[in-house]
Amino acid sequence: MAGVLSGFAVIAVVIGVGYIIGRRSTLGEQGGEVLTALVFTLAGPALLFTTLARAHLSVLFSSRLAVTALSAAATSGVFVTIGVLRRWGFGRTTIGALCSGYVNAGNLGIPIAAYVLGDASLVAPVLLFQVVLVAPLALTVLDLSGTDEKGTRGRRLLTPLRNPIAVGSLSGVVVSALGWSVPGPVMEPLTLIGNMSVPAALLVFGMSLHGSAAPGRGQDRGPVLLSIALKSVGQPLVAWALAAAVFGLHGAPLLDVVVTSALPAAQNLFTYASRYRVAESLARESVLLSTVLSVPVLVTVAAVLG
Repeated sequence: MAGVLSGFAVIAVVIGVGYIIGRRSTLGEQGGEVLTALVFTLAGPALLFTTLARAHLSVLFSSRLAVTALSAAATSGVFVTIGVLRRWGFGRTTIGALCSGYVNAGNLGIPIAAYVLGDASLVAPVLLFQVVLVAPLALTVLDLSGTDEKGTRGRRLLTPLRNPIAVGSLSGVVVSALGWSVPGPVMEPLTLIGNMSVPAALLVFGMSLHGSAAPGRGQDRGPVLLSIALKSVGQPLVAWALAAAVFGLHGAPLLDVVVTSALPAAQNLFTYASRYRVAESLARESVLLSTVLSVPVLVTVAAVLG
């Protein structure tokens, strides 16, 4: 259990620092927006490029990843279906669907995998799957559904090539797939810039908590409660059923996929919501509540399957 608590403690401290910064207005009124822009347009793409450029894409093809991907698709699909029926709109439905299945495989998944599962690389396939496929697809939907999007159909179809997150991810995939080696003078500055991404995103998240309403009580109460129920309970249960009944996993592999699916919604989802100015309270509250709920969920999973 030390790995679970350690991973959450690190995140909580950085978010707490962000809250203090927001409360004291240390960075001014526009500080949060500036940090969001920094993460979305520069640090985030640099982190994704350097991570994917060094990765072995062969890890994308495994039964463990299939379980996590299918469980995420199932819970996100439920949210999308209800969002369409309730007419929550493209933006809110897209963000809510991400909060229902996009796991925090980076800054929380890595330490938990290292300390609980004994191997930090176990979250690599999920991390790659999300940054290569899920994030670019979701951001493309947000781009194309934006009210300020103008231009011809051809220009709209090229939207992914103008999105920094998508460009960083796809560029890293190309470098890895072709077996290229990026020179040190190029890779090292990008790595340094990319290292700002996670702490900056956590600081922005903490800053956003100052002055915000109590989670789960605002106008997004329905979507928030639905997303955290799907993320915290639905996805681990679906992953367990698929892994055991369909893919025949048991023992350590079964524990791996259920723990991965039980990780909370990723903090960078709030960065995406802030960048597009859509469903920000939904993203903030879903990430916060799913992170809190994931502690007892992960402890229970580790106790039952470990």
